[in-house]
Amino acid sequence: MTESHPDVVPGAVDIDGISLSYRASWVRQPRAVVLALHGGATDSAYFDCPGHPRLSLLRTGAALGFTVVALDRPGYGASLPHARELTDPARRVDLAHAVLDRLLASRPTGAGVFVLAHSAGSELAVRMAADVRGHGLLGLEIAGTGRHHHPRSVAFLELGDKDLLRARDRLRQALWGTGELYPPEVHGGASIAAASPAYESAARGWRYEFPELAARVRVPVQFSLGEHEEVWSSGPAALADIASLFTASPRVRVNEQPDSGHNLSLGHSARAYHLKVLSFAEECAVTREAAIAAPPRQGRAG
Repeated sequence: MTESHPDVVPGAVDIDGISLSYRASWVRQPRAVVLALHGGATDSAYFDCPGHPRLSLLRTGAALGFTVVALDRPGYGASLPHARELTDPARRVDLAHAVLDRLLASRPTGAGVFVLAHSAGSELAVRMAADVRGHGLLGLEIAGTGRHHHPRSVAFLELGDKDLLRARDRLRQALWGTGELYPPEVHGGASIAAASPAYESAARGWRYEFPELAARVRVPVQFSLGEHEEVWSSGPAALADIASLFTASPRVRVNEQPDSGHNLSLGHSARAYHLKVLSFAEECAVTREAAIAAPPRQGRAG
């Protein structure tokens, strides 16, 4: 039997004169909607692994009944020419929520909207979830991020390196490793590379706001790191550290994804990772439906 790979459709939405582009796999009656936010130096192509449909979040999600919208984050894709207008994080949050509202206004959303974000995209995702508009989200998955850089990466990520070529090589090594974790034609990122807005460098400082923002998130959270993550501190202690920040979340889960590097959605293990995320989204949907179906609590007689 031939495996089905749903279509991925590109599109754009105009919000107050700013065009925001996206890739989507639409499902007629979705279980839920997944909003996917890519990391730095790429765009929504990150979630549709070139040449490997089995590794695509967009296609795997749709095959399992989830509409997936992979947004080119504000300042990427079609909105790159407006990057200077998007330095304020609150503006980027407003745009992301506005895109969702526009795209889903006349489409079914199933149990609700679940947000998945990778690396630098986690900044926007956590801000969206911490905002009052985010309290109605189905759940949140963030991956490839943290508060502390990996010990082998601290020196060049935080202290800098005057030799730009050497610094670039060291960053590439941290992001991609030696290559056995990825399809050869994907390793290195050339097939999914995209121009980054200038604000992205300054936005990296959001990790210092992470604790305060996380404490305002009121939806279920899953935090994932690859087993071979080398940009951010990894392992049980690092996972537990991030989980401890989400003090208002009703459920917090951590996931160390085996046989994975930093770029979880592009490696040989990407399908396994996506299935784990979609399973968590399904759990969140069941919880939402149970809460809706539960009879109202009766007041105690006086």
